[in-house]
Amino acid sequence: MHADVCFLLCACFLSTGALHPRGQVLQTCSQIRSKRETDRTEREARKPGSTFLMRSPDVTKAPVTKSEQLLKLDDHDFTMRPGFGGPAIPVGVDVQLESLDTISEVDMDFTITLYLRHYWKDERLSFPSNTNQSMTFDGRLVKKIWVPDIFFVHSKRSFIHDTTTENVMLRVHPDGKVLYSLRVTVTAMCNMDLSHFPLDTQTCSLEIESYAYTDDDLMLYWKRGNKSLQTDEKISLSQFLIQEFHTTTKLAFYSSTGWYNRLYINFTLRRHIFFFLLQTYFPATLMVMLSWVSFWIDRRAVPARVPLGITTVLTMSTIITGVNASMPRVSYIKAVDIYLWVSFVFVFLSVIEYAAVNYLSTLQERKVQSNRQLPCTCGMTHPGQMMMSSSYSDMDMMTTGNYGMSELSGDKQEQFLVHLVLDNEQGAQRPAVTSNSSLLIDTHAIDTYSRVIFPGAYTLFNIIYWSIYLQ
Repeated sequence: MHADVCFLLCACFLSTGALHPRGQVLQTCSQIRSKRETDRTEREARKPGSTFLMRSPDVTKAPVTKSEQLLKLDDHDFTMRPGFGGPAIPVGVDVQLESLDTISEVDMDFTITLYLRHYWKDERLSFPSNTNQSMTFDGRLVKKIWVPDIFFVHSKRSFIHDTTTENVMLRVHPDGKVLYSLRVTVTAMCNMDLSHFPLDTQTCSLEIESYAYTDDDLMLYWKRGNKSLQTDEKISLSQFLIQEFHTTTKLAFYSSTGWYNRLYINFTLRRHIFFFLLQTYFPATLMVMLSWVSFWIDRRAVPARVPLGITTVLTMSTIITGVNASMPRVSYIKAVDIYLWVSFVFVFLSVIEYAAVNYLSTLQERKVQSNRQLPCTCGMTHPGQMMMSSSYSDMDMMTTGNYGMSELSGDKQEQFLVHLVLDNEQGAQRPAVTSNSSLLIDTHAIDTYSRVIFPGAYTLFNIIYWSIYLQ
């Protein structure tokens, strides 16, 4: 019986060797041995203080992250808006202004930095939570879900800050409510009316609108009404005083696409006048007052009066050119243009006034010389006994003085002297002399009247000007 048992065992062993080749049996043993060594290595690595280093897993073959799995991003099509085919999805907006950077009259635009926040509900992002705590993500998740396609109407340039990382925040609540916030700087157009410059008040608007979704698909609204706009108390501008910030909502219509909800951030700015008083108004006023000095200078002092008038005219031209160089080329007259050009006219008229005085004085002198008839002095033995004729008035003596009298002798001196004759012999010549004297008085009266008329007219102009533009 033992022999039979041994025979059967040998038969089984031989049959097993026939079914499993030698190479495969060895390979199986090698795999088992390798697995045992791997298990032993892992156990050594898990021990505290072990020097074995675990190889990092391959990230390209890593499973789906917990947040994406929790939000079930692969189970929905986020290229479509929430509630597609149903009523418009409400998207609330609020804004916190960080800074109002620049206001440019030349480019007619403004630059503003703000925090723009969106609020909406997307049930596809809801997730179970026992603590009802929200999850916060950065900008990487924003590219995988649906967000409102908000843009700034009439913007010239805009960008999202990316230092040190992209300034974007996404917060998702368990019930699917979403907060999307970003920090952005926008340069937008502002249509300015400069007719009262620099005594003007400007109102600019930043307009927010959805680019693709009409009011049938997306309804934009201010989250907390007028309180949706928050400003920093430290916001200030060197040239403007910020008077007011407020929000409004309107509908915008495009003929090819339809109606869109549009949100407005309106702010009113009043310009500071003190800078322009120092740089423009005071210099112009001083130049006008300087031109009046020539009215007190003797009319015969041509080298003094002419350069004074030319200097004031050129200075006014320089002031006007400097102001216009920093302003846009508008087709209407600004308030500063009125003041500068009226001042320029006053300066120019002071030069014309001296030209008129000089011209009339020249005509008067020529007429006096042509009308003066000197009597014959033949037979006069003592010319020194001659005295001044009554044809020379007291005004002639005051204005001409003794110019050249001491240097004249002989025949030249006789041109200023006449005989003492009877009054009845001189009666025929006195009317002409009187007319000449009155003409001389009129030339002096022009300067006298100008000393009153010019300052009075300029003062009246300033009263009218400032009463109109300071309202």
